[in-house]
Amino acid sequence: MAMKQKQQLEKWRQLFTTITTAKLITRKQFLQWSGLGSLGLVTALVGCDIFKKQTSISVAKPKYILSKDKVLGLPLWMVEFETVTVNENGTVIKRNSNNQAKLFKEDLGNNVTLEMVAIPSGNFMMGSPGREGKEDEHPQHEVTVKSFFMGKYPITQGQWRRVAALPKVKRDLKANPSRFKGDNRPVETVSWYDAVEFCSRLSKYTNREYRLPSEAEWEYACRAGTTTPFHFGETITTELANYAGNKTYASEPKGKERNQTTDVGIFPPNGFGLYDMHGNVGEWCQDNWLSNYIRAPTDGSAWLNKNDISAILRGGSWYHFPSYCRSASRFNLNKEVRGSHYKIVGFRVVCGLGKILP
Repeated sequence: MAMKQKQQLEKWRQLFTTITTAKLITRKQFLQWSGLGSLGLVTALVGCDIFKKQTSISVAKPKYILSKDKVLGLPLWMVEFETVTVNENGTVIKRNSNNQAKLFKEDLGNNVTLEMVAIPSGNFMMGSPGREGKEDEHPQHEVTVKSFFMGKYPITQGQWRRVAALPKVKRDLKANPSRFKGDNRPVETVSWYDAVEFCSRLSKYTNREYRLPSEAEWEYACRAGTTTPFHFGETITTELANYAGNKTYASEPKGKERNQTTDVGIFPPNGFGLYDMHGNVGEWCQDNWLSNYIRAPTDGSAWLNKNDISAILRGGSWYHFPSYCRSASRFNLNKEVRGSHYKIVGFRVVCGLGKILP
């Protein structure tokens, strides 16, 4: 009897795993649909994972369409994707399934690709409005940004390993520097100089100019036309990003405390089709650190000065409170930082339109 009951349990588990992919059922619905009379079977199924509450905000899978156009000598793809907007409680109040983005795919070999998303030119208000942020996020100022391409995700460990194997330009690179291992996890524990070396090797390999984004480009790309603290809206939850979920930003509930990086792309994208702009790993920018935006460039270029010791990071990380993951939030670290205690640091790359090297 026990073996028969176990076989029947597995049969129902498989059945309801299949029919509840899009929507989970309740215990009442299960009893109504199954018509089971075996108390033992019902008791066994009560603890089953088919009754667990859904804990992630899902969006439609992106749809890729190959266009007839080319950019920088590579085929251009059109991507259709869905975004979500949440209120101060972290509740989804809007879904937009009509988003489109253009991208090209850089072949790094061994079935490893780098997807670069087209970011349109435009104007935006950089920094925090009113009392939203810290002093270093002020004054808020208008910036004009030219179009460029940006990595769809932070650079992954799989991508890093491919480029790190290319000939050295100026600096040695470790093949596997990351603390949290996984080909689809973001590379971390890399210094600003490591990231620049990565860009140099990638540029030489592809004959296209790759570099770190300017701070203005990063924030413009993160906001994707939004003016709220996060591109998701008034707050974030751990169903939308990987950060220190034991703290809250607005009125949302506390969430998961992952204490490590997660695979890139598992959370919903922003309006430009970029993923992981909030949390996971902090991302190096070109700019040197300055403590406010007084006399900051307004053309989207990197702000460089004689202080070449520290550089800016954006986006926050798995370690940071949500306030540090806002679109306007910024922090800085020494450019030489590389130790294992800096497993919060990664980067993504940009490629300028028409920047083809000789």
